[in-house]
Amino acid sequence: MEQHDADDKPTMNKAFTREDDDAPENAPEPAPARLPEGTKNYITPAGFQRLREELIHLTKVERPKVVETVSWAAGNGDRSENGDYIFGKKRLGEIDRRTRFLRKRLEIAVVVDPAQQTQRDRVFFGARVTYLDPRGTERTVKIVGVDEARLDAGEISWISPVARALLRAREGDTAELRSPGGVETIEVLEISYDDDQPGKGTATNKTKARRTSRERKN
Repeated sequence: MEQHDADDKPTMNKAFTREDDDAPENAPEPAPARLPEGTKNYITPAGFQRLREELIHLTKVERPKVVETVSWAAGNGDRSENGDYIFGKKRLGEIDRRTRFLRKRLEIAVVVDPAQQTQRDRVFFGARVTYLDPRGTERTVKIVGVDEARLDAGEISWISPVARALLRAREGDTAELRSPGGVETIEVLEISYDDDQPGKGTATNKTKARRTSRERKN
């Protein structure tokens, strides 16, 4: 595991960081996902790079453009009825909250490369897992860090109920999934690990055997 530092904080124009007590940028920041006590903020190399690139884009590209728009709009008369000014100030608040969040999380991130996993027949952080849900539907998920999880891309946090049920399982194992509706059983069908190095193509290393629970018991 290796720990990376976030990008240095760029200089901000003080004229656009605070204007009055009810300015949008003074709104409370969203609370980070809570990590289990005593654990670290694990993240894949691709996830770390994606968040770092977002931080750089917000601070080096988007924020300066919005500041320029707000500065221009501020000189166009009554600010209370100036749409460009009002929207720009709101967007500045969103950008500043997001950049503060990204810096804090990247500073404590611990990068774990799934490509370095040696026990590829079991589910660990970074694994891509196909499992059979209680309704008999095959689902595939990748277990990643809390700050990089994207449900629409099939990426789930390692502290999510599904990931907790799958961790350390082998192909053909059944696991108990604890949900608000009770305890359900899911079956691990396939485990793979991606070459998750940023900038490289994905080369999936799949385990060769696809065992069922019945085959393993026999």
